[in-house]
Amino acid sequence: MDTSSLLRKAAPALACTVVWSDAARAHGLSPGASRSDASPLAWTFDWWLVIALLVSLALYIAGYMRLRARSAHGRANRSMRLALFSVGWLTLVLALVSPLHALSEWLFSAHMLQHELLMLVAAPLLVIGRPLAVWMWAFPSGARAAIGAAVRTRWIKAPWQWLTAPAVAWMLHAAALWCWHAPRFFEAALARPGIHTLQHASFLGSALLFWWTVFGRPSGAQAAGSAHAMLSLFTTMVHTGALGALLTLAPGVWYPSCIETTLALGFDPLQDQQLGGLVMWVPGGLAYLIGGLWVGARLLMRRAQPHIASSVSHEG
Repeated sequence: MDTSSLLRKAAPALACTVVWSDAARAHGLSPGASRSDASPLAWTFDWWLVIALLVSLALYIAGYMRLRARSAHGRANRSMRLALFSVGWLTLVLALVSPLHALSEWLFSAHMLQHELLMLVAAPLLVIGRPLAVWMWAFPSGARAAIGAAVRTRWIKAPWQWLTAPAVAWMLHAAALWCWHAPRFFEAALARPGIHTLQHASFLGSALLFWWTVFGRPSGAQAAGSAHAMLSLFTTMVHTGALGALLTLAPGVWYPSCIETTLALGFDPLQDQQLGGLVMWVPGGLAYLIGGLWVGARLLMRRAQPHIASSVSHEG
């Protein structure tokens, strides 16, 4: 199935998306609507976001199908990456489209859960799914050649190499976490939809760069970068745990804008903040620990492979 036919089949879904988006806006669920006027359990159909999600999935499936038809070599590995990308994509839908997004406008704990899903579930799974490489195969050979030539130019290659340097990606991710949780910036994101969108984009974008330095490097660079990856994961677990602990143990509410909506749902604002801090502190720390164990296991397996091969050759 080529890209054009796949996108033609997706056209009705895109049209439905626009209709649903207009209906949602008509019911007061647009980004500019007051939080007190919207339902805390509404689906969010921002047309540009849903279309972006659908197009990303359509391109991935088109690229996967072309690669599958091209060669049977590595089919199991590609299938695994498709599954992981699909779970990451569904996590994005859960975080940005499902009622969790609307609830995050009311409860700080739901807001924190949303952020953790973006940064600790969706981002690493999408990186492991290698969408950039698969998306390329969704295009005709001429377009692939043009895109490949463009990304090899210094105007794209140099910024990409800088952004994906482990230290730079680590700092960008840490800066996004700490800056956006400062009361002044967090309150601004709650008050203005455009800033809120920027907050989510910076969380997801910096997380994708961070996890790419951990899981996304080519196999030859992974062996050399395993130490950097484990160090990045450990230090990020420490500083995000510290932020979660500060939120959990704070004697007062950091974000006054959350008080009214939290009380409207019958919850205590300070306890809601403490729950949100715990979400970052405990499950968040566990995610980085699991990532570190995975990197360590891959490093041990790579080191063991030459010894196993050597033993087999001697026995033969």
